[in-house]
Amino acid sequence: MSWLRDRLGRAVVLAYAAALLLPGPGLWLRQAHSLPLGEAGNLPVVTAPLLLSLVLFSAGLQVPIRALGTLLRRPIALLAGLVLHLAIPLLAIPAVAFLLRQTPDTDGGSGLVTAMILIVAMPVAAGATVWTGKGDGDQPTMVGLVLASTLLSPLTIPLIISVLLPLLSGGYAGTLAQVAHTTHSGFALVGVVLPCAAGILCRLAVPAPWLGRVLGVVAPVALAGSLVLTYINASGALGSFLSHPRPLLLAAAMAVATLVCVLSFAVGRGAARLLRLDASAASSLTLACGMNNSSASAVLITTTLPDRPHLLLPVLAYGLLQKTAANRVVRREPGRSVGPLPPLCAR
Repeated sequence: MSWLRDRLGRAVVLAYAAALLLPGPGLWLRQAHSLPLGEAGNLPVVTAPLLLSLVLFSAGLQVPIRALGTLLRRPIALLAGLVLHLAIPLLAIPAVAFLLRQTPDTDGGSGLVTAMILIVAMPVAAGATVWTGKGDGDQPTMVGLVLASTLLSPLTIPLIISVLLPLLSGGYAGTLAQVAHTTHSGFALVGVVLPCAAGILCRLAVPAPWLGRVLGVVAPVALAGSLVLTYINASGALGSFLSHPRPLLLAAAMAVATLVCVLSFAVGRGAARLLRLDASAASSLTLACGMNNSSASAVLITTTLPDRPHLLLPVLAYGLLQKTAANRVVRREPGRSVGPLPPLCAR
């Protein structure tokens, strides 16, 4: 587990390379399949949501519940992170939409704006705790931000989408309105909150002597599952790109993802300085502002917009960029240790 986590960046690159060179299995896994249950009929199975649930269940299973008590003594970073999590989309997306309207794109870049809205509306990536651990940051604050943003996601995701809908034109506004309805009616709860909550409850129910063994099995499987999920999502985007190459779209996706990623991390860094947080809390706040659950947004696009796989390009770009930026944050802002808390293994 430790060996794979230390090489997670290389493994993600290999998953992208596999999707580029051999997208067939990933495209097959993106499709819905039926699992025969005998006389009971067939059970429809979609791989990507199942893998996302596994990753989030593992994240909840690794939450150090007792360590969260320290947040009661210093809740400033937690509250600031939640407020900025809602504010950053309202700051970054209008700027992106304004810039894209200056391009010759017939829909004013509404496709890219739609993808970026679905990225920044997602809760804080549980994988941010991995980078917090590497940078010796404030783990209780980061875990609290991951949990709080995840539990609030059934409310915050449709709220953010609804507020930003007027920025879209053409059919994208109606499509995203349907996505907002989908997240409000079940995706955020079933796809994000329940798996994480199930992991937390499982941790509380499992006897302490058995917890290490359970984690020793679930955590590596979930980490491998996150890499398979990356491969599936990348296959959908890169497979479509190879069959219908659109270099300008790829360049625009990279540019937009870079702009939003830089703005998000910059806002978090600026807020940490304004609040005069110590180095460990500042690092956690900065990571929480810049790292969103790109796997959840990719699954949402795949399930609700299956006919538009090109929208996955900015999601994939943002996923790589936020990891690169997180590496710079933990190198520049090392803090003090707050205890040997195990990192979560979700993206």
